[in-house]
Amino acid sequence: MALKSIQYDNKTFDISYEIINQSSKKDIIILHGWGSNKDIMSKNFKSYLPSFRQIYVDLPGFGKSPTQYVLTTDDYTNIMEIFLKSISASKDTILGHSYGGKVATKLNPKNLILLSSAGIVEEKSAKVKRKIKMAKLFKALGLGGITKIFRSKDVDNMSENMYETFKNVLNEDFTEVFKNFSGKAYIFWGESDTAVSLESGKKIARLIKNSEFKSYEGTHFFFVEHAKDISERVENGIL
Repeated sequence: MALKSIQYDNKTFDISYEIINQSSKKDIIILHGWGSNKDIMSKNFKSYLPSFRQIYVDLPGFGKSPTQYVLTTDDYTNIMEIFLKSISASKDTILGHSYGGKVATKLNPKNLILLSSAGIVEEKSAKVKRKIKMAKLFKALGLGGITKIFRSKDVDNMSENMYETFKNVLNEDFTEVFKNFSGKAYIFWGESDTAVSLESGKKIARLIKNSEFKSYEGTHFFFVEHAKDISERVENGIL
């Protein structure tokens, strides 16, 4: 593991990262999803992708990259741009899982690999709508502290700044971002994913003109069981 300090928006960010296959000539940047970290990604992919120098990154606020600031997806994108330049890494090929897929797309690589990416706004369930309604009611009554019981489990044990960040990024509609992406996209999805539906994956594939889509048995972390096949498809497609 390594740590790199960068400056962005007059703030210092310490970015934790790991590089596998140091001598390989082609880079692949691998970004985790919300509430996850680089170790989950490296554990599943480091045995594969031998043709790439694999760069695993903890996004600010996750893993071993601390932050006290409230951020947006544009902030994450800008921070990653600065970080990648600081370690002389190419952003030609970027893989992103879930929220990491949104950051990966905005980084605009030549080769984009999406694993159950966020970015398509889906209809909320009746249960979630009730929670939102109750939280707004308590806040209006001056009982804001009680609203914590209505929060998504995605922000359990997270600081207030990361909860505010979560609210910033949760319902972003990336329809136009995907539609305007001009590179090559490899899109992989879990057929039983309840975090981001299979239909969202198919929609992203329709929006990105130059894309390939493949689904697998599994849920949001379907790649745990299918990392080898995903890696081979990526290598065969790019190389």
